Amino acid sequence: MKTVQITLDKDLLIKLDKLVKKLGTTRSEFTRKALREALKKFNISVLEEKHQKGYKNKPTKKEEFEI
Repeated sequence: MKTVQITLDKDLLIKLDKLVKKLGTTRSEFTRKALREALKKFNISVLEEKHQKGYKNKPTKKEEFEI
């Protein structure tokens, strides 16, 4: 792992410290999990945007889904 330095607002740091204490974890572990989740959500939104653009460029035809 690499060590990085970040700057947080005092209020955010206070809230973070209270939460990690309640969860029984560390700032670092909480931040890693939060960043992983944010990256996952971002990647999903990119894929959804590509999906929407694909359907705009080539809309489905009525007969495609008829049995």
